[in-house]
Amino acid sequence: MRGRLVRAGVELVDAEGAQALSLREIARRAGVSHGAPRRHFPTHLDLLSAIARQGFAELAARVAAEDREDAAPRERIALLARVYLDYAGSRRGMYELMFRHDLLESGRLGLRETSLPLFARLAELVARIRPDAAPVVTAGALWANLHGIAQLWHWGSLPLAIGGTDPAPLLAAALDAHLGPEEPAP
Repeated sequence: MRGRLVRAGVELVDAEGAQALSLREIARRAGVSHGAPRRHFPTHLDLLSAIARQGFAELAARVAAEDREDAAPRERIALLARVYLDYAGSRRGMYELMFRHDLLESGRLGLRETSLPLFARLAELVARIRPDAAPVVTAGALWANLHGIAQLWHWGSLPLAIGGTDPAPLLAAALDAHLGPEEPAP
């Protein structure tokens, strides 16, 4: 039943966005009584956290599928960033749910711990490029920049401001800003 409720929540967030995730609607879509979610998830935050965990697992799987450990650290960071921005654009409702501060702060179902391995990978790659900088701080600043690009692109602010249809130049500028200019190929 827990899995059924989570699957119904994932389908709902994909179809209608994070704001549609009421207990009653999730139960309706799962084909169970409106009280059923409370028997399996003590709070609404628990159920939302379980749904968000699915999003973090999917994002991590996408990154793992694309990551090439034989590539240079900067190339791997660029790939991770592209996957992140693509995920934010293609799974908008889930992306918004995953980064809801109330879910992350609640600590429900270890959601913070689910989100941290991807950030740790980013920080480890940053440390290889910028050993002089605090890798966690630099990775945090880069991630905040990527998150801002994702949000502002979705809202239409960045396409309007830069007159473009592709966020790739913004990604390149963010990487240069946080990692230094890319060295030319030999």
